[in-house]
Amino acid sequence: MSAGAGRRSEGSRRDLLIDIALDVIAEHGVAGTTHRRVAAAAGVPLGSTTYYFADLGDLLRAAFGRLADQVSERFEARLAPARTPGEARDAIVDYLRYDLSDEREAALSYEFYAYAVRHPEVRSMVAAWFGRSQIALERFFPPATARLIDTMIEGLCTYRGLASGPDEAEIRRALELLSPER
Repeated sequence: MSAGAGRRSEGSRRDLLIDIALDVIAEHGVAGTTHRRVAAAAGVPLGSTTYYFADLGDLLRAAFGRLADQVSERFEARLAPARTPGEARDAIVDYLRYDLSDEREAALSYEFYAYAVRHPEVRSMVAAWFGRSQIALERFFPPATARLIDTMIEGLCTYRGLASGPDEAEIRRALELLSPER
């Protein structure tokens, strides 16, 4: 086997462990996530998790980084075709209606935020995630408005995961109030 193939295999195993860690976190929470549980769920020896990740915090940071990237990429893709603030508002409504209905992802987000409260290095990851969303929104809205819209989106995601959220008309109205046509 060539050195390149070995590296791909190692990268693939590391990626697998990150994906499985997200599954374990979604099912058991951060408090119930261990190297042993992740290794068992991945069907790999326990030493694999400690080989690729210095400690559990390292694995959690990698998993939460993956989550932030996946959600950000989906949000950016949803906004990409928009050319006007009105089209951006429509894309945001679609994102909230179609891209955020996953209970697993909601649970992961709650775990990420709660973990970040006590871990400053992870808090900076959350801030970067929010920043990435705001940059995507700033294509259409002034920075202060982009931040308010992002805050609304995060709040709606939290709200919808725990209770029935606003309907499409209420979301559209809120976006219009935050970013009126000029």
